[in-house]
Amino acid sequence: MMYMNRISISRRRFAQLLGASAAVAVVRPPISFADSPEHAASEVVRLSANENPYGPSPKAIKAMSDAFGLASRYPDEHNNVLIDKLAEINGVNHDQILLGDGSNEILKLCAETFTGKERGNLVAADPTFEAILEQARVNGAEVVKVPLTRDFSHDLPKMLAAAKEGLVYICNPNNPTASITPENELGEFIAKSPRETMILVDEAYFHYADSPDYESVIPLIKDHPNLIVARTFSKIYGMAGLRCGYCVTQDGNMARLRKHQIFDSVNIMAVVAALASVKDSEHVARGRKLNSEVKQSVCAELDTLGYHYIPSHANFMMIDLASRCNDANPCGEGRTVPATIGALRTRGVEVGRVFPALSNFMRVTIGTSGEMQAFLTAFKEAMA
Repeated sequence: MMYMNRISISRRRFAQLLGASAAVAVVRPPISFADSPEHAASEVVRLSANENPYGPSPKAIKAMSDAFGLASRYPDEHNNVLIDKLAEINGVNHDQILLGDGSNEILKLCAETFTGKERGNLVAADPTFEAILEQARVNGAEVVKVPLTRDFSHDLPKMLAAAKEGLVYICNPNNPTASITPENELGEFIAKSPRETMILVDEAYFHYADSPDYESVIPLIKDHPNLIVARTFSKIYGMAGLRCGYCVTQDGNMARLRKHQIFDSVNIMAVVAALASVKDSEHVARGRKLNSEVKQSVCAELDTLGYHYIPSHANFMMIDLASRCNDANPCGEGRTVPATIGALRTRGVEVGRVFPALSNFMRVTIGTSGEMQAFLTAFKEAMA
């Protein structure tokens, strides 16, 4: 298996990053769970949902504040302004963009439109983001899971062999592994796929990927009528609670998708925030840089502790809890993923759930430096 190489970052640098993330926190409203019956803001470090800890752009927050007076209006006109901007950014026309209530709605629409007893099966990786798999099952579709390769990329030849009329779902970078499938392999797969097989590429974590082997497949849409690409404002733009996403595809697919969508599913606050966010490239660059630096610091600490992890191209990572297990250091019940998740929870740190296909791996969102220091402290105690 392929694991991340050791990364050398000093504790001094980690402390500097703590200061940097604190500075970012000054320009965003604090995250609080004080109104929740389960959590208090001072008790929980939330590293379980791949959220952006730095929050939305200050320009997005201002845009929402300025738009309070629009709450009585339907968002149609503003939808069109956002769609025009997204079309410009992605080099497509207005009719090739469909907004959704987060990219989850886009995935749901694709499952409803292209899978089912009369439409075809769903082919997806194992493990991957599972929301679309559940929706396909609700539609009565057969769901075919294809294990990832040894280097945690999509096994595209096996996925192609399993594809029928229906839908192939490719999350790239993949959730929960934060791994990528190289652009040349994905491009070849798209070119070879039969036109009756729809291909949905989920690029929710596109902005975090920093590899010469990775590229968006949106430019391929013009030549492939069976290709759909989903994007979201939940991750790099820090808008998970606002729910705004979109997809890009050829015009002919839009009418089919819209048949399954309710009118105005994206609220006005999400629309104006999204429009302000795409215009704030500095906020995106800053969030990407902090995520990368904090992640490298965490990797350096894990290297020191002797734990392996999957190379991460997103704002989360998968740690192999069994990588230190041997005859001299056996891993009993107390060091399994479920036990470790529980032990971290008792120490005020929430991490991802169990993924059966990778039962020795634990998913952890990359938070701020302070949050990751809290995680590492709790992790060392839990694994002692």
